[in-house]
Amino acid sequence: MKSKINFYLIEFAINSLLRQKAKSIFITVVITFLTFLLASVFFITNSIKYELNATLDSLPQITLQDVRGGRIHDIDIKNVEKILAINGVSDASSRVWGYYYFEMLDVYFTVVGIEEFETALTPALASLSEKFDFNSIAMFVGAGVKKKMSERYYKEYFNFIKPDGSMKKVNIAGVFESDLELEANDMIVMSKQNVREIFAMSEERATDISVHVSNPKEIATVAQKIKEQFPSFKVITKDDLKLSYENMFNYKSGVFLALFVVAIFTFFIIIYDKLSGVSSEEKREVGILKAVGWRVEDVLKEKFYEAGIISVFSYLLGIALALAFVYLLQAPLLREIFIGYSDLKVSFRLPFVMDLQTLLLVFFLTIPIYIAATIIPSWRVASLETDEVIR
Repeated sequence: MKSKINFYLIEFAINSLLRQKAKSIFITVVITFLTFLLASVFFITNSIKYELNATLDSLPQITLQDVRGGRIHDIDIKNVEKILAINGVSDASSRVWGYYYFEMLDVYFTVVGIEEFETALTPALASLSEKFDFNSIAMFVGAGVKKKMSERYYKEYFNFIKPDGSMKKVNIAGVFESDLELEANDMIVMSKQNVREIFAMSEERATDISVHVSNPKEIATVAQKIKEQFPSFKVITKDDLKLSYENMFNYKSGVFLALFVVAIFTFFIIIYDKLSGVSSEEKREVGILKAVGWRVEDVLKEKFYEAGIISVFSYLLGIALALAFVYLLQAPLLREIFIGYSDLKVSFRLPFVMDLQTLLLVFFLTIPIYIAATIIPSWRVASLETDEVIR
């Protein structure tokens, strides 16, 4: 059985590319850069979306905030009993947390207060509350917090500055670990009593109230009941948060679009140049090949191999560079488009997420287009008479 792959044609195609080194290198660089840029952004987006969706899954189904005059105020914990009385609510609990500004490094820490065996916690926080006694003056910190504190020699304790100017010393009991870096990276976990003292919050108040609904299909209905009973409350459902994240990605993707347009414009200049015709040197080469006995299909096969070699090589090189750039180097500069400016936030590592659809999308945006742009004009020339081509 005759092999469908003609290795002599492949060898001829490689030699043809080597004869046109400057042109081949230029095309390789452009396709590699386009593949690298596309794949890098898709990899970053997939990783962050994976983290965000996993984090959202661990959040309460409904979060309640007391908003008056357009500003968020501490909420009265007495409202928890009233919310539990609403039909459809399975659990409700007050949460005490806030953002602490670390002025020396210009970053914000998320300080969360928990109690032993408290309900409505994320799996990681629930595990901490079961294992350790948070009544003592101690705290657990995220990996990012530990790194930032160590830079200022806070390795065993940290002095929080309270609103009245006095300081509260809290010992660092350990590093808070979680499967989700977005959840744990900038977080400090301690007792609710300590958090209230640091933020000067009274025992009767809390930051917000988390609500869980027995039937997930009734979340919107329960949220509406709460809104009617408490007009000043801002009712935030998990779907609202998911929509806000999607809007954020849509907006920031527009910034990437400006970068992408430049690369795709350069790529299609090459495609236009290819489709507009074959150079006189390439026409002469096709004519000579036909004169020595090559058929039209042989010419097209050789051009297919030629375009395939350069485009597939560029694609694989671009994907490899994108994987190294995103998951080994953590995409410096480029990922800031999606994450933001915070030094602490930027320090979390992008989780490795391999999406076959992303690889296929980048593949079909580059390789078939370039191969078609190479074969079509070659077919036009190869279908002419030999003497006409040589002339």
